[in-house]
Amino acid sequence: MTDQQRNARFALTVLFGVNLMNFFDRTIVGALAEPIRIEFGLNDTALGGINTVFVVIYAIVGLPLGRLTDTWVRTRLIAIGVTIWSFFTAASGAAQGFWSFLAMRVGVGIGEASCAPAGQSLIGDLYPPQRRAWAMAVFMLGLPLGLFLAYLVGGKIGARWGWRAALYVACVPGLILAVLMLQVKEPARGVTDKATAQPIKQPFRSLLRIPTLWWIVLSGLLLNFNTYAVNAFQSPFLQRFHGLTLGEASTISSWSLGLVGIAGLLIGGWLGDRLHVKRPNGRLLLPAVSMSLAAPSVFFALQQPQGSALTYGAFIAISTVMNFVYYATVYSAIQDVVPPRLRGTAVAVYFLAMYVLGAAFGTLALGALSDHFAHQQMLAAGAVEMAPMFRAAGLHSAMYIMPLLLAACAVSLFGAATTVAGDARRMQQQLATA
Repeated sequence: MTDQQRNARFALTVLFGVNLMNFFDRTIVGALAEPIRIEFGLNDTALGGINTVFVVIYAIVGLPLGRLTDTWVRTRLIAIGVTIWSFFTAASGAAQGFWSFLAMRVGVGIGEASCAPAGQSLIGDLYPPQRRAWAMAVFMLGLPLGLFLAYLVGGKIGARWGWRAALYVACVPGLILAVLMLQVKEPARGVTDKATAQPIKQPFRSLLRIPTLWWIVLSGLLLNFNTYAVNAFQSPFLQRFHGLTLGEASTISSWSLGLVGIAGLLIGGWLGDRLHVKRPNGRLLLPAVSMSLAAPSVFFALQQPQGSALTYGAFIAISTVMNFVYYATVYSAIQDVVPPRLRGTAVAVYFLAMYVLGAAFGTLALGALSDHFAHQQMLAAGAVEMAPMFRAAGLHSAMYIMPLLLAACAVSLFGAATTVAGDARRMQQQLATA
């Protein structure tokens, strides 16, 4: 094994850990949402608004950090970001009210904005095109495992010692990973594409000329609208509608939203690389089909009656497997159509759109719909106070928006599959003449 291969494996291992803590620290608030809401006296709109502010800051800060990714040392950028978000995760546990908690979550968002652009850019220079979907799948394993541990560990600690203790514990692993990230050797840009990565003038205009990227941005917007909404509200939904405790709801969410996603990533990464060899749009046809299957799975989950939490979880798990095929395939497809010197910027632009227009409004919209339907239920019953059963019915009705979003995501991916071959060919021509 060469030094370059050893460095690539070590880097991918550390990047996996960084991405795991990225999603752990991001998701743990969703796992602890109900006790946080009760302590601070919030409604669902305010609860969803916490994530909205977090995501908007994350996406906006990600744009300059994406450009910095293409011009500075990526390993240092990630190490600094991990340190910042770990500190603010612990500080969130010391918040004394809604506004101080919100301010600490803004700090987490600023730190986490460094992870995706720099991490994906590094993978593009550590692994050749024929192995990128697999490498991206390993990196993205941090997503389902981060969700799994956030719900399981966060929920268990929160149930026993309170939600604040869970946030204190979350700080430590990130600081260790920041030190390890500094041990990774920075690869040369464009080395795995066998091309010299020359600086590109007018980077944003160059990206806007790639039709496939427009379709991918739309798909990410729709997927994140759905994903962040369900991550924020599934545990409260299980507690309200199906009558579970915090610990029970966290356990079901940990495997139905997190653990089973490993299968989707590994299958998606392996199959995506094989399909890419056979046909240039294989990496996008695969997630298009998988999202077409995810939509009815969520619909059938919501059709389950009260008390059928396990059956609900099983249908959501099927959807999660299908959703995670997206991350292994679509993320690597971005690198198929974007030159090496623009990959950090491309990911930042992609994240800006899908987080600001998707994830930011997903939790806020679902929370507002939940409050709206809950209020309607209260009026229909002739009541004057908001009872728990009205909140349960309101959230249940609001969640029917999710299968519609997944179906629209599938349509956008089929659109991307029609343009990717031409865009990939143009990128290779640009590299050949650089």
